[in-house]
Amino acid sequence: MIRINLLGTPKPKIRAPRITMSAPSMKVVVLALVVVVVGGLYFQYWRANKVHEQLQADLRDANKELAALAGVKAIWTQKQKEADLLKRKVGIVDQLRANQSGPVQLLNMVAATVSATDAVWLNRMSDDGNTISLDGMALSTTAVANLITNLRKTGYFKTVELKETAQDERVKEYQAFTFTLICEKQQQRS
Repeated sequence: MIRINLLGTPKPKIRAPRITMSAPSMKVVVLALVVVVVGGLYFQYWRANKVHEQLQADLRDANKELAALAGVKAIWTQKQKEADLLKRKVGIVDQLRANQSGPVQLLNMVAATVSATDAVWLNRMSDDGNTISLDGMALSTTAVANLITNLRKTGYFKTVELKETAQDERVKEYQAFTFTLICEKQQQRS
């Protein structure tokens, strides 16, 4: 749209309001700077305080967990001591069984040897560590000699010696001989 001025009077010019830019005063600048610095410091303080509170909460939780774990550790230590004690007891039982098998094997071997020898029986057997003493009766001296030979064949003894033999005068119906044998054991292999 076009406007035409028919009156002929000049249209007054509208002046735009004049904004004058003057430099801000130094007080305002300093005040704004102080507000920004104080705000920044407050923000840093607030953030550090939050971190501090979070760390304190984590520390409390860690201390609670540590107390709970200390109880668990005490129980574990007690159970470990009980397990060690039980291992020692089992070791002792195993050692006793191993030591027990030696005399059992010896008795089985002597019983089998005496049973395999005719006309011989034992009255007493004593184990003195490295030597074994056998006291018994036989119907002949040959039976005693056979027993000595059979004991040597077992390989359990290093030496088998006749300590004494004598005819038993108490038995009148038949000939009987008492004897004492000393048997030295072989070294046991581990």
